[in-house]
Amino acid sequence: MIKILNIKSREIFDSRGNPTVETEMIVDGHQDPFYGLVPSGASTGKFEALELRDNDKSRMSGKGVLKAVSNVNKILKPELINTSFKDFREFDSFLINFDGTSNKSKYGANSILSLSLAFYKAWSYINFNKIFLSQGKDNLSIPVPMLNIINGGQHADNDVDFQEFMILPINFSNLKEALSATHDVITNIKKNLKSKSHNTNVGDEGGFAPNLKSHIEVLDIICNSIEKSGYQINTHFKISLDSASSEFYESGFYNFEGKKLNTDQMIKVYENICNNFPIFSIEDALDEEDYEGWTNITSSLGEKIKLVGDDLFVTNIEKLQTGIIKKQANSILIKLNQIGSVSETLDSIKLANDNNFVSIMSHRSGETEDSFISDLAVASKCPLIKTGSLARSDRVSKYNQLLRIEESEFISSYAGNDNSVFKI
Repeated sequence: MIKILNIKSREIFDSRGNPTVETEMIVDGHQDPFYGLVPSGASTGKFEALELRDNDKSRMSGKGVLKAVSNVNKILKPELINTSFKDFREFDSFLINFDGTSNKSKYGANSILSLSLAFYKAWSYINFNKIFLSQGKDNLSIPVPMLNIINGGQHADNDVDFQEFMILPINFSNLKEALSATHDVITNIKKNLKSKSHNTNVGDEGGFAPNLKSHIEVLDIICNSIEKSGYQINTHFKISLDSASSEFYESGFYNFEGKKLNTDQMIKVYENICNNFPIFSIEDALDEEDYEGWTNITSSLGEKIKLVGDDLFVTNIEKLQTGIIKKQANSILIKLNQIGSVSETLDSIKLANDNNFVSIMSHRSGETEDSFISDLAVASKCPLIKTGSLARSDRVSKYNQLLRIEESEFISSYAGNDNSVFKI
């Protein structure tokens, strides 16, 4: 049993300079607190758990989280102090039931998640002395990073409609080698952009944000840069896209690169991309409510690539179950703050694994310095982790933690060599 002695929540800032929630928790037998820091997304799905904001336009443009902080300090804390819980699942169940809403709208998912994260860290440390061992220590591997190298959409101020273009280093001996190779590719992308007189400023997630005109132009630059770095496309690197298509979907049509496309036409765009480039996965290829379209694109491309549901599933076990039954997508993006607790997040991963869906641990565009998702990705055996580029400390902190974990005696492999996932 773990007894909670004290809780203190506060308003801090995320990587975009917006307010977010941090909660520290002290448990019996430990003087040092355990922290729960909550990230925040930019392109958020409409079915995500509620992120409670103050909406007071006189302060922080209405984005303050003092209400959420107050909910922890004044309402939830009195219910938790001097109470003991046997594990993180019992703790999360208490919070979920106490809130009593389907989307944690009474007290805010950011309030509840900050507590869930802090308690999970305490429970894991007390039981295993390392967070990443909390799901068992057999056959642990380091997930393959999906590195966001060129930003578009809501993550950059340019004309590129797709939100993220990512590279995946595969077929390397370990993460250290994979990131070293990635550094070479990113260096050549920067040179490539400069040679074409494009700016090399970075977007929210550390990727470059040049004002390129089309997805084809972006993909050509990426492939050229991989080859200039001395690596082979498909053998050493694959490419993934986050379309974030709900951001350019309106009234039944996709407003893509100056054209108004219906669902079938949008699927044709993706088929063309997959026929001409080394695509591993496409995230949010279609709108979160284009359900028939998701079934159709999975039928068309599901044997060739990973079709990743982010806004479609929002880490929600019920929505994922529906997607499995209706054959919508074949992979899921995992985001803690979409659902609002660690236990529900792990339940979604288990359901995905049990149905041959690939789980991808993911950050948010508004991140914190916390590297917890690196530990959780290893612990839950996610073969991939999406956490930005090799730039900005809020992103790099996750990769640095994975490098530390890789030195552990419990790590047996680098997931980039898993033929069942990457079909090398």
